[in-house]
Formats: sequence, structure tokens, C-alpha cells
Amino acid sequence: MEENAVSLRTGHVGLNVTDLDRSLPFYTEVFQLDVAQKGQDGDRRWAFLTRDGALLITLWQQSARGFATDRSGLHHLSFQAESMEEVREREAVLRGLGVEFAYDGVVPHGEGAASGGIFFRDPDGIRLEIFAATGAEAAPAPVAAAPTCGFF
Repeated sequence: MEENAVSLRTGHVGLNVTDLDRSLPFYTEVFQLDVAQKGQDGDRRWAFLTRDGALLITLWQQSARGFATDRSGLHHLSFQAESMEEVREREAVLRGLGVEFAYDGVVPHGEGAASGGIFFRDPDGIRLEIFAATGAEAAPAPVAAAPTCGFF
């Protein structure tokens, strides 16, 4: 490793939620995660979600209101799939859960881009994206002047 090289990488993402009982099935079904740990301290509750033993998402029930997109902070979370077929499989799960999408089906990240995916919100309004690096080039971009993931 180079002398000044940094080995940092994303560890896990912690999300505040208003109702852990509602958020747990959403995240475990949509992202096929396992509940590794659940806990409670008074009215505060949490859950650690893993895949293959690796911690990916932590949920913290400590918020009284849903996600506010008009404030600085988190913009959206993006999850990369291996293929567009996997993106469409996750889309089917989301539709089965009654989730509303920002755009109709798979859309590219920009006009003519090969990468693209689906854009939606979790039960608390947190903006989420599932994408693949290729396979979206045939679809029209829903936004001409900005990246698709910019303002959904």
C-alpha cells in the first residue's frame, strides 16, 4: 500500500425510522437482508441488518417525523445490482409491497446512458435507488437537464 493511501470504504448505513415494525419488513424483503440483532432502550429501538454476515444497514427508531427532503443532509441511498434483471426483480418486490416509484419502471441515469435503475421511497420517505451499470440504454431519460437521480 502506498504511504499516503487511504483504505477507508463505506461500512454500513444507519437510518432513523419512525416505526421499526414497519421498516424492518420493508428493508429485509426489498434488499434480502437478515436481522442480526434487535434491541430496545426505553422507547428507542434498533435493528442491525446483514447479508452473509456483513453489517449493511442499521435502523434506529428515534424519530417522530418522516424524512425531510427540504433540509441539508442525506440526499438518497443507492444500491448497485449485478444486472438489470436483478433490478427488475427488486422492482417486482416493491410493486408487491405497493411502493410508489418516482419514475415509471427502469430509467437511465441520463439521456443515452447505459446505467440506470428504479427510484422510490421507503416507508419514512427516504429516497432510494437500485441500479445496474448497464441495461438501461433503450429507455428514455425522464429528466433532460439533470441526472435522473438528482431531484426525485
